[in-house]
Amino acid sequence: MTDQGNNNQNISGNPFAALFSSLADAKQFASGQKLQQQAEPPSEDSGESQSESDNSVSDSIEDNDDSVAEISRSFRSRQELCEQLNVNHMIQRIFLITLDNSDPSLRSGNGIPPRCVYLEEMAADLDGQDWLDMDTIEQAIFNRLLLLEPGNHLIYMTSCSVVNLSADRDAGEKRAIPYLYACYQRAKEEVTKVPEKLLSYAVRCKNLTVSNACTVLLTPEIYISQNVYEQLLDLLLEAVNGAQIEEVVEFLEEVIAGLLADQEVRSFGEVMVPVFDIFQGRMKDLDLCQLLLYSFLDILVYFSRQKDIAKVLVEHIQPKDPNNGLQYQKTLLGTVLNISCLLKTPGVVENHGFFLNPSRSSPQEMKIQESNIHQFMGQFHDKLHQILKNLLQQSTETRHLLLSWLGNCLQANMGRAKIWANQMPEIFFQMYASDAFFLNLGAALLKLCQPFCRPRSSKLLTFNPTYCALRDLSEEERRNRNVHARGLDKETCLIPVPPQQTVEFAQSYSLLTENLILTQLTLHLGFHRLHDQMVKMNQSLHRLQGTWREAQLSGGPVAEQLREQFERLMTVYLSTKAAATQPTMLQNCLNLQASCASLLVQLSLGNQGPEHVPLSFPLPPLQNSLLCYVPEFFADNMGDFFIFLRRFADEVLESSSESLEQVLNFITVYMGNVESVLTIADYPALFTDRMKNPHLRAKLAEVLEAVMPHMESVSPGAPQPIMFQRQRVFCSYCLAPHLAEALITVFVDIEFTGDPHQFEQKFNYRRPMYPILKYMWEEESYRESIKHLAVYASENLEAMNPPLFLRFLNLLMNDAIFLLDEAIQYLSKIKLLQLERDRGEWEGLAPDARREKESSLQMFGQLARFHNIMSNETIGTLAFLTSEIKGIFVHPFLAERIISMLNYFLQHLVGPKMGALKVKDFSEFDFKPQQLVSDICTIYLNLGDEENFCATVPKDGRSYSPTLFCQTVRVLKKINKPGNMIVAFSLLADKIKSLADRHQQEEETYSDAPDEFLDPIMSTLMLDPVLLPSSNVTVDRSTIARHLLSDQTDPFNRSPLTMDQIRPNEELKQQIMQWLAEHKQRDMQMGPSG
Repeated sequence: MTDQGNNNQNISGNPFAALFSSLADAKQFASGQKLQQQAEPPSEDSGESQSESDNSVSDSIEDNDDSVAEISRSFRSRQELCEQLNVNHMIQRIFLITLDNSDPSLRSGNGIPPRCVYLEEMAADLDGQDWLDMDTIEQAIFNRLLLLEPGNHLIYMTSCSVVNLSADRDAGEKRAIPYLYACYQRAKEEVTKVPEKLLSYAVRCKNLTVSNACTVLLTPEIYISQNVYEQLLDLLLEAVNGAQIEEVVEFLEEVIAGLLADQEVRSFGEVMVPVFDIFQGRMKDLDLCQLLLYSFLDILVYFSRQKDIAKVLVEHIQPKDPNNGLQYQKTLLGTVLNISCLLKTPGVVENHGFFLNPSRSSPQEMKIQESNIHQFMGQFHDKLHQILKNLLQQSTETRHLLLSWLGNCLQANMGRAKIWANQMPEIFFQMYASDAFFLNLGAALLKLCQPFCRPRSSKLLTFNPTYCALRDLSEEERRNRNVHARGLDKETCLIPVPPQQTVEFAQSYSLLTENLILTQLTLHLGFHRLHDQMVKMNQSLHRLQGTWREAQLSGGPVAEQLREQFERLMTVYLSTKAAATQPTMLQNCLNLQASCASLLVQLSLGNQGPEHVPLSFPLPPLQNSLLCYVPEFFADNMGDFFIFLRRFADEVLESSSESLEQVLNFITVYMGNVESVLTIADYPALFTDRMKNPHLRAKLAEVLEAVMPHMESVSPGAPQPIMFQRQRVFCSYCLAPHLAEALITVFVDIEFTGDPHQFEQKFNYRRPMYPILKYMWEEESYRESIKHLAVYASENLEAMNPPLFLRFLNLLMNDAIFLLDEAIQYLSKIKLLQLERDRGEWEGLAPDARREKESSLQMFGQLARFHNIMSNETIGTLAFLTSEIKGIFVHPFLAERIISMLNYFLQHLVGPKMGALKVKDFSEFDFKPQQLVSDICTIYLNLGDEENFCATVPKDGRSYSPTLFCQTVRVLKKINKPGNMIVAFSLLADKIKSLADRHQQEEETYSDAPDEFLDPIMSTLMLDPVLLPSSNVTVDRSTIARHLLSDQTDPFNRSPLTMDQIRPNEELKQQIMQWLAEHKQRDMQMGPSG
């Protein structure tokens, strides 16, 4: 047996050898002690101690072998022996490193890791020392971290040679940060297991993992071919994927504390910025529905929650050029906000992951895909909300930096709301952040607003709109006063600031005020444009689908090109719709808009107290009102949102009856007249100057149409929309009379907006008002209020200001005459063009000339359709109004106008001129002649019981003739109208004919009347002459009354004029009456023969 073998055998017989985990450890320890004794001469004390040790060892040795004696002498105490060995083993277990390269078969497996990295160079430097202790551990860790391929230095620590991939991977980990984190975890475990005497060593080992991690991050250039910042991010990523985030966070918190304590080489910010850059680079390529995205978002949630990282993060996202809107999208936070199901590159459908080949997908498949997108969007918005909320809850400085980022971002992107920007997409996408960016930012801010988004929340009343009037604040003032939105002082507000009113600014503004303003501004810049895009795409799809179907009939390559074009646009539309209709986002927006409606109503009441005040009329006069500081986009956003819901997400309107009621309150208050409305005695005067912009007030009518119940016909098999909540709220609305009056008021007011395009605009504004009026007429509370307005108008026809309902009827008839007349002209032009085309006259035309003809036909078709739709509505409205309102219609002020209008239309619809309107396919142009004839006859029958109305019909010399009414009866029979209607109209025709004969005789009688007795405008005999004060011209009272309904000026010199200023011309009236009497007497004397 060799000496080495004898030694091993002798050591095994030593009773102290049992303290070691292996014979090799015992031998190793003995060798170390021997070397130490040779290097240090013993003192007297040590000699005595050594003597005692020798005695104690010799007592227990049976075989007095030299080797055993040598080991026994080297052990000063059992405690020292255990401590030395256990520290070495603990270091090996924690750091998976060793200086011992002896035969593994000589080691036992107890407490020793299966694999370690052998630090060969260090072992050589230590002249054969094959154990690790607290004096050498730091150097050992440093050497281990510098190894390029630690896996090439692995050794077996036990005799077991079974392949252990896990052990190989752990010990051979070459990435510094994951290796140190694993060491940290193993050190934590040791801390819980080791005896008390080794606890301090275990804690120091744990601290060394942290300090070395700090060193690695502060001096990354030392670690060749490693990206330690990427490793840090990967560590977090693995943790969130493996649900170990708390453990990694614990490690990072200690590392962060170390980095903050040692910023001489690199600041903490310089360490984190590369991590953020890597994070951003990976995020930008992720899609909304990738699960990996949500792991990265969890990391960002942690960043926002950790106060020191959060501060660096908000500093890092500040763009170099704060005035460039697109730069905000290029920041880390902007990159995250830009993720959505919208096209990444506008117009480029290729490689888009959503709604490809929609025409080949079933509606159910697309619905499922939309539902999946909504589910992912919900999670995505939750994460964004959590991130923003965490950042806002950090230090004052962090919150200030985030809010500054938001405020600067919104100001830099103000151009998104400009009309020119949307007409120049190439420039738009180079200057401003994307639709996805604003959609997601809006969704996150909406979530932040939810705690106070309850219509009756007292928190709402702490909102202070004077925030919007602040200007030219320094950065320090913005920080101290919590004012971060910029440029709002340039926004148009609901009403102008009165000249004598001074602004009382707050010393500091609440986070609620800032949240609400930032959220509404974000919606104004983002949601409005998205809504507009969807409407335009919807229209384009309808046109394209029709063209595609026509091309399919003719065949050829054009059909396939149109199909591809349709597919691409449909993909964009469906993706946009999915992004804009996420249910939770819409519900949050509904809560916000209903709460803002409630808030604006409270401001309109002048309420600046802590509790909500009930709405009642008359409204109090405004004194020092805060409405002059509320930007118009608050109301505009509300209107946009409810109109959007009506078009694309109707079911959301059924989710909250309280929200609907708040919207009705807002419309009732703000849609009324800007100046004043004279109304009936039953309802006090509605005095409101709460909204100056007539276009915005007109938009509220469209909002009212959006939120009211609608019973449109649906396609066969399609479910009928649910209207329960809307019907209940609308029908039981306690302020119904005021709402009806407000609607009629805005109908009248938009006639004179001061806009150069007001004439064309008014028809679009009035379009939604007709279905509202029709619905109101079917509900008793609204109908009665409209009838009361009519009664008041009948009793005050000559008031200084014409009554509201009188002006309304006058404008209604003006519209009907203009619209139907225009429609008739366009239909005539369409018929001529269709005839030319059908006769083949276009075949010989040059391509340009033919295209011009086709373009003209298309344009006339669109114009005819619009005018037909509107004329159908106006005539239909007159039909139901005359069913119960008669007196004002038969008054001389209106009777002649309505009769001439009805007769003129009948002449074109049933008379000899009707042939000019027989275009192909009436439905293409919404031309409904049968319905128009029926409505006109209904109006006649409704008013036919009034004698003076019937007597006025024959006075219409332009269109009336007995033949016309006979032709009308024939048409009624042809279109299968009820028999009782036909009989009634026939009797009315006979009655009017007899009155016409009498009128003819009177006309002949008065034909020689003097010119001074004739009305200068109408050339008819004046029965009630009145003198106009400024022009000194005499006209008939009914003539000037009709004129003043539309234009309150003297028709002869354009001076201002009202009915109370005119004076009866009694002298002329007496002359006319005398002349009439003489004429009658002369006729009686002459008799029938004369």
